[in-house]
Amino acid sequence: MSDAIRDLDVLTTAEAWAREGRRIALATVVETWGSAPRPTGSHLVIDAAGNFEGSVSGGCVEGAVVAEAVDVIEAGRPKMLEFGVADETAWRVGLSCGGRIRVFVEPVAGAL
Repeated sequence: MSDAIRDLDVLTTAEAWAREGRRIALATVVETWGSAPRPTGSHLVIDAAGNFEGSVSGGCVEGAVVAEAVDVIEAGRPKMLEFGVADETAWRVGLSCGGRIRVFVEPVAGAL
């Protein structure tokens, strides 16, 4: 499956979850440096219960992004996250491949 089709599926899921009344957040890769597993524009949708669809890192930082997204949903405010090899968090979440990734997580209100 191409990245564009995968991200369209994630946005379709986000729209369906919003219509169901789920409180959700959308995480988007906004910048990468060096070796990054997913390209800029990749998406992950997360609901308040921690369910998610999509990928922003091929699995290496998804857990940390999901946890932050649940906080974003509760607070109702967006947050910029950054992971990289110089960041101790990157090693804990598995981003030891030499790259850095910046992910914008925003709450989504109502239907998209």
